[in-house]
Amino acid sequence: MLSNLATRDVETLIHPYTNLAAFRQTGPLVLERGHGVWVYDTDGRPYLEGMAGLWCTALGYSNEELVEAAREQMSRLPFTHLFSGRSHDPAIELAETLKELAPIPVSKVFFTSSGSEANDTQVKLTWYLNNALGRPQKKKIIGRHKGYHGVTVASASLTGLTANHADWDLPLPGFLHAACPHHYRGAEAGETEEAYSARLATELEEMILREGPETVAAFIAEPVMGAGGAIVPPKGYFAAIEPVLARYDVRFIADEVICGFGRLGTWFGSEALGMKPHSLSFAKALTSAYMPLGGVTVDETLYQAMQDQSRKIGTFGHGTTYSGHPVASAVALKTIEIYRRDKIIEGAAEKAPHFQRRLSALEEHPLVGEAKGMGLIGGLEIVADKATKRQYDPKAGVAARCVAFAQEEGLIVRFLTGDRVAVCPPLVIRPDEIDTLFDRLGTALDRTQAWIREQGLTAA
Repeated sequence: MLSNLATRDVETLIHPYTNLAAFRQTGPLVLERGHGVWVYDTDGRPYLEGMAGLWCTALGYSNEELVEAAREQMSRLPFTHLFSGRSHDPAIELAETLKELAPIPVSKVFFTSSGSEANDTQVKLTWYLNNALGRPQKKKIIGRHKGYHGVTVASASLTGLTANHADWDLPLPGFLHAACPHHYRGAEAGETEEAYSARLATELEEMILREGPETVAAFIAEPVMGAGGAIVPPKGYFAAIEPVLARYDVRFIADEVICGFGRLGTWFGSEALGMKPHSLSFAKALTSAYMPLGGVTVDETLYQAMQDQSRKIGTFGHGTTYSGHPVASAVALKTIEIYRRDKIIEGAAEKAPHFQRRLSALEEHPLVGEAKGMGLIGGLEIVADKATKRQYDPKAGVAARCVAFAQEEGLIVRFLTGDRVAVCPPLVIRPDEIDTLFDRLGTALDRTQAWIREQGLTAA
């Protein structure tokens, strides 16, 4: 029986990434407050937020400094915009700070309100650049199968997940998808991670040559794949990929929306994986998700092309009302100040080995085929047969059931495509809370195994 609040929710809201038909029966988990890594429902029951919301609340919940930063900015200048040359201190200072922190040369910063908007902007800027350079055919952009880059029409086309394409008439023409770099699923028998990476680079080069290098403009990749399964690339992957991109003058865009600002124990995931992209997309942990804010870095070559187009057209015809919103910018500045002052990113790096040990230990569970991660992010894959890696019928919803059991145990994690379960807690999680997280996830796996026996499920 749904509560009054739950009934009101079902009758009024559309929930993203939710089975809307089944949801009418199950109803929502209504959260009321949060503190640290814990959130509480309307009955006061606590849950360890093992997904940092949606990979984003790096500083946890109810950080009073961030609340005060928003209040102070709201009292002074709650809104202005960046259109037609207007500006304000928080956006200027934040852009300066991001240029300083970025692991690549940055000329300018363009702000958005989300990661989806950031990657949509990357698409438009890539097309804009090649038009400015007199290369109107060089427009195709390569994402990867299981890559996730957003849900706008363009960013969803970059995304390589079936649910983001099916019956949406996507991807748009000109968006290609290379292989997912998942060694556990994609490697041939006996193939090392390095050999697998080399093969993927060869396959990427073959794709570029098949399409025509004069038509391929950019390649986009997350350092560690998020919504596609929390998948860590195989050893040597980006080192093998980047020379291919350079050989055919293909821009390399790093989607840092999840990995940026400490998730892998470095300011940006590109640093942790030795990546040298031309541009970064960022969002989420920039404000610890307390305010919507995202953006992209603009290199000097791109900036000069943008200037040239402005001279020709008379304006730079792109932007949104909330680009560089002063309250969001002020919260981002305070967030970065806390990251620096309290050594949050260094702390994440120090806690990562313990986190990864507890994650890896789950591979001993009879249901778990792979449990792997990097920094404070990880994914595990539930299989029916560990030796053959065979999976359960997707319609059985085994990973979804595991996540439901975890919630009953007071832990929030997320199920993803391919019967994978993702874990991505706030960076401020304590070592004892890491143990609590994995203890509860282990219990959820045990309950899932018992449920599978009760249901008589077999491999697909």
